[in-house]
Amino acid sequence: MAVSDGELTQMFEHVLKLSKVDATQSVAILKAHYSNPRTVRAAMEAAQRLGAKVYAVELPAFNAPVAMGNDMTAYCGDTALTGNLAAQRALEAADLIIDTMMLLHSPEQEQILKTGTRMLLAVEPPEVLARMLPTEADKARVMAAEAVLKQARTMTVRSRAGSEFRAALGQYPAVTEYGYADTPGRWDHWPSGFLFTWPNEETAEGTLVLDVGDILLPFKTYCRERITLEIEKGFITRIHGGFEAEYLREYMKYFNDPEVYGISHIGWGLQPRAQWTAMGLHDKNDGMCMDARAFYGNFLFSTGPNTEVGGKRKTPCHMDIPLRNCDIYLDDQAVVLAGDVVAPADSIAR
Repeated sequence: MAVSDGELTQMFEHVLKLSKVDATQSVAILKAHYSNPRTVRAAMEAAQRLGAKVYAVELPAFNAPVAMGNDMTAYCGDTALTGNLAAQRALEAADLIIDTMMLLHSPEQEQILKTGTRMLLAVEPPEVLARMLPTEADKARVMAAEAVLKQARTMTVRSRAGSEFRAALGQYPAVTEYGYADTPGRWDHWPSGFLFTWPNEETAEGTLVLDVGDILLPFKTYCRERITLEIEKGFITRIHGGFEAEYLREYMKYFNDPEVYGISHIGWGLQPRAQWTAMGLHDKNDGMCMDARAFYGNFLFSTGPNTEVGGKRKTPCHMDIPLRNCDIYLDDQAVVLAGDVVAPADSIAR
């Protein structure tokens, strides 16, 4: 059902309170021509209700020449903020930025966060924001899982479809997303609810099988046939199957960059209000499809860049691929079995 403007403002007020916004804070609304105007208005009105000092930074259109679609994740790296130091300084002056245009995977975002400014991305449709309105229980669930992930030295993933994947951990940090930005320098995304890390360089090995019903992003498609990825020393070396495998091969080949085949972040979904089926009810231009990334018990792996945690792979092609019905082990501890979370977050109320 449709969300009213009043309800959307109330939701933003709830999320900004969780993000520690009050009368002592300044809030910048980052927007572009394609930002949802209702989201921009609601964010600004909510911040004003909380007594914060509010201002907007609007950036001009930016078109990446090699981008093939309108999805905000179809091209990573340069943004409308690239080279615009005046705008970057204006954003760094804020305590919290509400990003309605998408700076993710840009060097400028990392530079802003290092100043202590917090950032919250909000680009999904209002109805999706409402269904996955973040709570303190969401944070508790994700942080409980982070405590286990941070201690692990290996991740192993298996599935009945034929996945048999293993990677060493510890070189890169664990990253959490629970829907609000409540600590200095934190980036988060509303809606959200998952966590991930990156494999140690050259250690990801094995086979990942995308089964019927698994999801390819930014294509925003459900697999109708199996796709098999063979992985050696941290890179996809072979993609085979039918038409959909051919499509994926050609898409990645288009970027003419060997770094696009690198395994990027790996983790699992922890948001019970996210739905595997939701993507089929939305137009492809409706946000980023965070349901697919966050639904409870998925194995989410990605390809391409790792610069946001200090890696060296800066490449414009980034794919997020959530798999269902997987077993995920951290060292010898099962955290997901057959697509159901079993530890440690199963003890946190859904």
